[in-house]
Amino acid sequence: MDIPAQILQYKNQIGMAVVGVLAISLMVYAAPRLVSILAYFWPLFASTAVFLVTVFAFGGISKLSTEGHSREAGEGIVDYVAGQSGYID
Repeated sequence: MDIPAQILQYKNQIGMAVVGVLAISLMVYAAPRLVSILAYFWPLFASTAVFLVTVFAFGGISKLSTEGHSREAGEGIVDYVAGQSGYID
């Protein structure tokens, strides 16, 4: 007789677990299959892959600047904005 009293303590948690399991099983049953999703979106995946390969092939990785190079490249514009332009005489 002790066990049903202890189970009644957790009736809300058990009810929520049952509702959660039912909701998840309904979603799994009603959701489209993974193959259907892939068949629908394969042109998007293929074009994205081709774009990324093209960017990397044409030197997208090699143009990543280092810390020192980016600092040198921006010094001219920073000096100009700060009013210390040595380039314009």
